[in-house]
Amino acid sequence: MQHNRNKTVLIVEDEQDVIDLLAIRLLKDTSYTISTANDGVAGLEKARAELPWIIILDLMLPKMSGLEVCRMLKSDRLTRGIPIIILSAKASEADRLIGLEVGADDYVTKPFSPREVLLRIKVIERRRSAEIEDERLVCGLITLDPIRHQVEVAGIPIRLTTAEFKLLSLLMKKPGRVHSRDILLTGAWGYEALINTRTVDTHIGRLRDKLGKAANSIETVRGFGYRLVGDSDS
Repeated sequence: MQHNRNKTVLIVEDEQDVIDLLAIRLLKDTSYTISTANDGVAGLEKARAELPWIIILDLMLPKMSGLEVCRMLKSDRLTRGIPIIILSAKASEADRLIGLEVGADDYVTKPFSPREVLLRIKVIERRRSAEIEDERLVCGLITLDPIRHQVEVAGIPIRLTTAEFKLLSLLMKKPGRVHSRDILLTGAWGYEALINTRTVDTHIGRLRDKLGKAANSIETVRGFGYRLVGDSDS
C-alpha cells in the first residue's frame, strides 16, 4: 500500500477484529490510509520508519506495552509531534491520567464507537492544522514554536509533555487573558474531558517547575484559573 505520510493512520492493536472495525470506518474517508502493527515493538518500529500522521495505540500489547511505546515516541524528537490516541479497556480516571501523563493526545475506552474515534481524529486534525498555521509565540523569556513543537526559556530549550505544551500554547496565544480550568482542560485535550479539572492544576504546577526563571509568568487567578503575564525577570 502506498502511504501518504501526512494522512496515514497507524493502528497498533493485537486484536484483528478491532483493527478491521477501525479500518473499515477510516477507509470510508478517502483522506486516510491505514498502516497496522500487532505488537508494541513492531508498532514502535513502524512509527519511527513511517512517521504516520496519527497513531491509534492499544495499551495491552505483546512484547511492549502501549504506555512504553507512547513514552518512547514522545521522548524522541523525531516522533514527539505525532498525535497518539490511546485505545484501552482500562476506563478508570487513574488509567486515563496515566495515559495522558505519558503524552497521549486522547484516550478512548473499549468498547468504542468507530464513529467516535473518527470524530476524535478530526478534532486533533483541526487543532494540529491550526497549530501549524501559527507563528512562533513569544512572551517575556518564553518562546514557543508550534511547528517544531519546541519551547525555550531565555534561549534554553526545555522538554514538555504534550499536555504541558498545549496548556502553555493556550496561555501564550492570549497573554493577559484569564482562562478558566474548564476552558484549559477542554482546550488542551480537544473535547469535554472525562477527568477532573484538578488535573489542570497538576499540569500547571509541573509546567511552572520546568519553566524555571519564567515560572512566575503563569499567574493563578484565585477561584477561576490562570493567565500568562509579561516579563518574568522584571
